[in-house]
Amino acid sequence: MNQPLAWIDITAKDAARSRKFYGVLFDWNIDVNESMNYGLVKPTAEHLPGGIGQASDENPHPPGLVTHLRSPRRRDGPRASRAARWHDRGADLGDPRTGEDGRVHDPDGNRVGLWEV
Repeated sequence: MNQPLAWIDITAKDAARSRKFYGVLFDWNIDVNESMNYGLVKPTAEHLPGGIGQASDENPHPPGLVTHLRSPRRRDGPRASRAARWHDRGADLGDPRTGEDGRVHDPDGNRVGLWEV
């Protein structure tokens, strides 16, 4: 796989319930940072790293799942220039004011994260 998955991010309406659900379903070990209400999924050989956070008025990310794909580090410019390749093929780079740094929207509106490596 040229661009393997790098990270998963779940923003949930009930983060505690989602952490329990996914933890049991996939046998994930999740460390919760109570002050952020965000649980980090410990990576293993079988499990992708990621996190499950709480949707709220303060969180700019809407409920849902975002899969982050590895995006090679570009020498010719900032992260935005890497997303230009996606944009040239029909992706929406979104509104930088929303806090969705490193995320694009594919032609169907699905959020995809670009994980710099």
